[in-house]
Amino acid sequence: MAEAIRLQKIMAMCGVASRRASEKLIQDGKVTVNGEVVTELGRKAYLTDEIKVDGKLIVKEDKVYFVLYKPTGYLTTAHDDLVRRTVMDLMQAEVKKNRIFPIGRLDYDTSGVLLMTNDGELMNRLINSSNNIEKEYLARVNGHLGLDMVAKLKKGIMLDGIQTKPAEVFIEEYDKQYGTTLVRIIITEGRNRQVRRMFESIGFEVKKLRRVRFACVSCKGMSKGEYRPLRPHEVKLLYSL
Repeated sequence: MAEAIRLQKIMAMCGVASRRASEKLIQDGKVTVNGEVVTELGRKAYLTDEIKVDGKLIVKEDKVYFVLYKPTGYLTTAHDDLVRRTVMDLMQAEVKKNRIFPIGRLDYDTSGVLLMTNDGELMNRLINSSNNIEKEYLARVNGHLGLDMVAKLKKGIMLDGIQTKPAEVFIEEYDKQYGTTLVRIIITEGRNRQVRRMFESIGFEVKKLRRVRFACVSCKGMSKGEYRPLRPHEVKLLYSL
């Protein structure tokens, strides 16, 4: 027999809201199970039950997980009021079948690894995780980045009055012809435009930025605009973070 699951967990799994927000919806009497209003946080339900929020039936979809190699020039959002290009345009075949959304975001002018799913629970776990989830980037910056600046980046940079966590930083190459440095940087936070702002704070402009890895997931062997399903072991590892 199927196992009963806490109601707020089912709601989070279906992308209704985070677990905490789902608990608030339950306490406010906005959730029904098989026609019965539920206000107890300990209540469990089955995936086969009829669960409604504000009278609207929640859809329990099969979970799907993808990694997209996001090109520059696309917004990381499920919808844009100005009808600009979004990452959803790159996955129309999947969008038609599943209500997928991006996990976190990549800037408009940043390319690389972007996770896409319809699993609201995993999204909330990764976005709100207190664990040090690694995000690895390749940054092409103007000028010659010296070891003194590398040390500053490794130690942490003050952004908005708060110091960033220590980073791993490696100089990959220096291009004498164009006067640029290719830098590999691994951070464990996800502040707004963090990598670009870290370099800007020490006087270096980022010309190109690509995220090559999010936790255990990379875009190795993929072309820009391509996507692939996550492998079972990748999903398992993401859930363990």
